Amino acid sequence: MRVAVLSLHTSPLAPLGGRETGGMNVYVRHVAASLAASGIDVDVFTRRIDPATPAVQPLEGARLIQVAAGPETHLEKEDLVGYVEEFARGVESFRAREALDYDLIHSHYWLAVEAGDALARRWHIPHVAMFHTLGDVKLRARASEHESPARLEAERRLVHSVDHIVAATQHERQLLKQLYRVSPQRVAVIPLGVDLEAFHPRPRAEARAALGLPTQEHGDGHLHVVLAVGRIEPLKGFDILIRALAEMTERDHVRLIIVGGDDRAATELARLRAVADEVGVSDAVSFVGAVPHERLQTYYSAADVVAVPSFYESFGLVAIEALASGVPVVASRVGGLTSTVADGRTGYLIPWRCPGPFAEKLDLLFENESLRAALGAAAARSMQPYSWDAVAASLYDLCQDLVAAPLPAAIAGDG
Repeated sequence: MRVAVLSLHTSPLAPLGGRETGGMNVYVRHVAASLAASGIDVDVFTRRIDPATPAVQPLEGARLIQVAAGPETHLEKEDLVGYVEEFARGVESFRAREALDYDLIHSHYWLAVEAGDALARRWHIPHVAMFHTLGDVKLRARASEHESPARLEAERRLVHSVDHIVAATQHERQLLKQLYRVSPQRVAVIPLGVDLEAFHPRPRAEARAALGLPTQEHGDGHLHVVLAVGRIEPLKGFDILIRALAEMTERDHVRLIIVGGDDRAATELARLRAVADEVGVSDAVSFVGAVPHERLQTYYSAADVVAVPSFYESFGLVAIEALASGVPVVASRVGGLTSTVADGRTGYLIPWRCPGPFAEKLDLLFENESLRAALGAAAARSMQPYSWDAVAASLYDLCQDLVAAPLPAAIAGDG
C-alpha cells in the first residue's frame, strides 16, 4: 500500500511551540513512521517554505516531500487559502514524475483536506481526513476567536465530501454529529499517541538539576513548579493560570514555567506579562520560549503539576505527555481533555474558566505530597494504551478497510 499524507500548512519537522506547530506535527511524524514500519510506503507532502532545504528527505522510514505553493517563505495559515490548488497541482506533478500510484490520501487540517479532496477525485482513491480543530468549535469555545468564512464554509462541505474522518475522541465524534450531521459510522475514533519510551516517570531532582532549578525535595525551601506548555495564544488560557497563581493560599516557593512561543507571539507574551504585573506575580512566572520536543520530557519531570487551562483542546497532547511522565494534570473540562484526564484519579478537571478553581486544586496538590504522588503514579499507568504503535495499528486497519471497500459512485466516476 502507498499512502499520500498531506500536511499543507506545517511540516512535521517544524520546531514545536510556534503558532502553527503542536500536537498535529507530532501526530503526522509518528504516524508516518509507524505506518512505514508496518510496510506501507508513506509520502508526507508539505508546503515548501525554505528553498535551501531538500525537496525530498527521509522521515523516519517515510519520505517528506516539500511542494512549491506560493512564495517559498513562511506564511500565516490565513494567507494560504489561495495556494491550496497550487499545492494540489504540485503533489500531482510529483506523483506523475515519480510514476507512482497512491492507494489512499490521509490529510490533516482543513487546508490539506481541501487539497486532498481534489486529488482523491482525480486519482479515484479513498480520502481519510483528520481536521484536528474545527472553526465552528473554536468559535463556540471562545467568542472572541476569529475564523475566516472560507474556513467555515470549507469545513462544513468537506466533512461530507471525504470518505472517512478520524476523530481523536468520542467528544469530537459527537460534535461532528451535532454540528454537521456527520454519521458516526463515517468517523473513526483514534486518539493521538505518546512516545512511552521518551515520556515516562523520571527522578524530579535529576530533571531540575538539568534545568538549573533547586533540587531540594522537602522542607520550607522546596520549590513547587507548575508547568504549562503550548502555543502562546489567547485560546490556551495562560492568563487564567497566571491569575490563579496570584489566588493561591500558599504561593511562596511556587514558580509557573510557560514553555512555547516564537517571534510572532510577541503581542500575546506582552499581554501575559502585563497580567503577571497586574496581579503581582511577575517574579514567579518564567517564559522560556519554544524548546525541542525531545527536551520537553525534562520539563515535565521537573514539574510538580502540569496545567492545561485551554478554552478548547481537540485532544490535548501536552496532557498525555505529562500524564505519561507521571505528573498529575490540572486542566479545563473541555474537548479531548475530558477523555484523557481522569478527574480525581490522574489529575483534576476544572469546569469553570476562571482562576479560583485552578488555584484551589494547585493548593490541594502542593499541600499533600502523598496525594500528588498517587495521582502521578496512576497517571503513568493510564497512558499505556496510548502508545504510537497502538495508534498506528488502528489507523493501519482503517486504511486497509478503506482501500478494500468500493468507492462511492461520485468519486469512482469523476474524471
